[in-house]
Amino acid sequence: MPSGHIESLDHEARGVTRLEGKTVFVDGALPGEWVEYASYRKKPTFELANVVRVVSPSPARVPPRCPHFGICGGCAMQHLDPAAQVAVKQRVLEDNLWHIGRVRPERMLSPIQGEPWGYRHRARLGVRKVPKKGGVLVGFHERKSSYIADIHCCEILPPHVSALLLPLREVIGGLSICDRLPQVEVAVGEHCTALVLRILEPLNAQDEALLRAFADRHEVVIYLQPKGPDSAWRFHPVDAPALSYSLPEFAVDLAFHPTEFTQVNHAVNRVMVRRALRLLDPRPGERIADMFCGLGNFTLPIARSGAKVVGVEGSDALVRRGAESAAANGLADRVEFGVANLFECTPESLAALGEFDKMLIDPPREGAIELVKALPASGGPRRIVYVSCNPATLARDAAVLVGVQGYRFVAAGAINMFPHTAHVESIALFERD
Repeated sequence: MPSGHIESLDHEARGVTRLEGKTVFVDGALPGEWVEYASYRKKPTFELANVVRVVSPSPARVPPRCPHFGICGGCAMQHLDPAAQVAVKQRVLEDNLWHIGRVRPERMLSPIQGEPWGYRHRARLGVRKVPKKGGVLVGFHERKSSYIADIHCCEILPPHVSALLLPLREVIGGLSICDRLPQVEVAVGEHCTALVLRILEPLNAQDEALLRAFADRHEVVIYLQPKGPDSAWRFHPVDAPALSYSLPEFAVDLAFHPTEFTQVNHAVNRVMVRRALRLLDPRPGERIADMFCGLGNFTLPIARSGAKVVGVEGSDALVRRGAESAAANGLADRVEFGVANLFECTPESLAALGEFDKMLIDPPREGAIELVKALPASGGPRRIVYVSCNPATLARDAAVLVGVQGYRFVAAGAINMFPHTAHVESIALFERD
């Protein structure tokens, strides 16, 4: 059986070793370990393998807290100490910046991190009727599989949501459409918890009674989603508090619909917003752009500083929600929202928005390459804060900002928004005279 020394972790949290010039990715192995492994896929330049025995364990190896770790695909790194996970993600960020973008920041920021358990306030749970496993399963997919993992608890969900997994199995199993309900979306706000049931057929009267009783017993709000995300509507109770989260440091409360995008980790989000605002340093009288603004997670805190803010987003629904939140927080006079497809940004479309002193960019995984290419060669924002959920596209865009647009790459640091997963978020600062 082959063995090898694990050099690092890749972007999927697999251990990396070498065998006769070939790279081997080993699931379950950690940096610094010597392991024996069995390959399950062999290609000319790489192999995929599972660890069989850890000959020399890493001092950062810990027992996974969740009994379903290794089967459930929700987590990839529970066998690695949480502090070591953060260090790995910082290294992944640095490696991507250099190997993809050929850029290095002048300084690395300390990573942003928070409580590693019970943090996930948003989740999409699969549902499947599996008679040979006792009925309905509710949970994340198994690793490398389309099957739903047979889980009874989840350590990364808030405890009260984890406690709903088995009751959800029971109530969905009692519905007439239990085999026509493929998904439950969870959204936890500060005043209520919402469960969005994706239904492919209408409920009957008995189904409705079961769900009302479930919502009352477990103090949750049930939404029904017959079609796309915009079709979700509040079923019961209709008079429950609205979903919202707060940013107390900026005296801001943001309401949201359960299918709208919000950050999954409320505590880390608060720290991330605080750091972004410190790096951006908005001042009264400045005009600042918040690109890919969503429902105003950064827009409203920037406005609270006294600056004028233009929030740009591709979703009409999120722009409307942001405008409502600006009014509710007394910031409507400082905020302007607009709808635009920033993935098709051009110098002309960007110039039509007017001049900006500073800019915050918070794109999805695809990054913001057309936006950064569209920035003016002179007279553009002198400071850019870039919040990224994909270090590879950040590195690509940073190369344009530095090599083409003439910005200095001042600082960057990792954000551990998703503990125990391989997902790396980050924040970066660019400046030019």
